[in-house]
Amino acid sequence: MTATPHILMARPTHYEVAYEINPWMKPAAWRGGGPASSLAAERSWLALRGALEASGAKVHAMAGVPGVPDLVFPANAAVVLNRTALLARFRHPQRQAEEPHNLAALENLRAAGVLDQIVTFDDDIRQEGTGDCIWDATRRLFWVASGPRSSPRSVARIAEVFGEEVAHMPLATERYYHLDTCFCPLSGGEVLYYPPALSEEALAALYSRTSPDQRLIASDEDAAAFCVNAVSIGRDVIMARPPARLATRLAERGYRVVSVDLDPFLLSGGGAFCMTLRLDLASEAALAAPARLTA
Repeated sequence: MTATPHILMARPTHYEVAYEINPWMKPAAWRGGGPASSLAAERSWLALRGALEASGAKVHAMAGVPGVPDLVFPANAAVVLNRTALLARFRHPQRQAEEPHNLAALENLRAAGVLDQIVTFDDDIRQEGTGDCIWDATRRLFWVASGPRSSPRSVARIAEVFGEEVAHMPLATERYYHLDTCFCPLSGGEVLYYPPALSEEALAALYSRTSPDQRLIASDEDAAAFCVNAVSIGRDVIMARPPARLATRLAERGYRVVSVDLDPFLLSGGGAFCMTLRLDLASEAALAAPARLTA
């Protein structure tokens, strides 16, 4: 039996676009919507949660916190594998305020039996969770980015903590500031990616570990719509509303594209993957052990 995906989300109760720390953030557009902006965010969040649950996931929802609007993007909270969570350390002060709340949520998950341990980075290392460290279940490795948000030194720490292969993926532009905005391994072994966001070193790492038929190049339109920032569960790919051509290409590969209106969160530069943290990922060795994630 396929294990149930366990996913952490954060309620959008106090979500807003209040500052600008990436090129996509639009505080004026958020304010211009008035109270309707918050209502739209709540609807979008519930739609994403519903899509995840319809694809078989169990969602664990943490509370929002006043004054910490980007808490709604828990992909950046930690890297999780084999019931171990490696707590993120943020670059920007606005997001550093999330760290104690992320730790508290992870401690609650440990108390509930979902996680076994929580470990940290040294204080001088910046690393923003699965935004810049994506587990590839097909290749049994982490794709680990450095660049606008995460330090190159984080790569060695991730390898040390988890004992798994890492492929270093330096990013090429501030516009695609996290790896998850431009890179998405799919369950069938394909990788959806946006080449202009990746450095030559990153592209070389990708090409050396994938065959040409496994590489799905996202268009400018796909990337700008945050469709590469997608959640892959089995043959379902859950994403912000995609251009028709991308949906067709994925359907031709046997995927069911689940389109969700995430416009309120695109105003902060975040999509479906940003709004989720997968908790049940496991290495090959752990998969051979008896299942324990039952909370």
